[in-house]
Amino acid sequence: MTFAPGHLLAGLGTGLCGGLLSGLFGVGGGIVMVPLLGLVLHLDQHRAQGATLAAMLLPTGLPAVLQYRSRGIHTSLRLVGVLVLAFLFGIYGGSLVANRIPSEPLRWGYAAFLVLLAFKTFFRHEPAPVDRTLEPLDLSTGLWSAGVPIGLLAGVVSGLTGLGGAVVVIPLLASRFRMTQHEAQLTSLVMLLPPIGLPGVYVYAKAQGGLPWGVIAGVAVGFAVGALGGARVATRIQGVKLKQTYAVIVLLMALLVALRGR
Repeated sequence: MTFAPGHLLAGLGTGLCGGLLSGLFGVGGGIVMVPLLGLVLHLDQHRAQGATLAAMLLPTGLPAVLQYRSRGIHTSLRLVGVLVLAFLFGIYGGSLVANRIPSEPLRWGYAAFLVLLAFKTFFRHEPAPVDRTLEPLDLSTGLWSAGVPIGLLAGVVSGLTGLGGAVVVIPLLASRFRMTQHEAQLTSLVMLLPPIGLPGVYVYAKAQGGLPWGVIAGVAVGFAVGALGGARVATRIQGVKLKQTYAVIVLLMALLVALRGR
């Protein structure tokens, strides 16, 4: 596509929406950004997914991470390291598969994945509240045996869909390590600080003959601003409300993707 100033503004708006979602729910923001890039800028599914991964290469979630930390919410850097290592292998493989699927089937598969995700999130059993003064976060077991499969699966999903992988990471961390919703979200955001999407961006850029870098720059700036605002709100909202709101937004994005097909 030929770059125009309006594309930068559209990228800023898209990134702002994605950043708000990321800060609120700890996800990469791709759930909003992929559909909007397709709807507003008419990018095909492959380019929209590749552009979203590229926009998240910079540490745009750092303001959100700092906001979580200022509220006394913590995670384990050892666990993050294991997740990132496995993620790098998964995203490369997932991206290779995605770029072998025609755009229309990929888009409908993406929409179907969002619908499934929305229902699983909305009806997921919420674990009992955890008091960290009485029950410290325990990562003494399962760091590698659970961390590697979680990171690998998150990478594959990210490569296939252009999402940041948090849609997999957050519920599995909450289930396996009894993390609170906020702790799992923070862990997901910290994962995104290094350029873990680089293998996927390389595959998408090579397969699609390049990506819209001007749009991507706007998305990255908007994402950083939105993530900070979203994190400030998230730390004041109960986990159950976060989960339900997230599920509704995911379902709306699936509807947008489906409507674009018409």
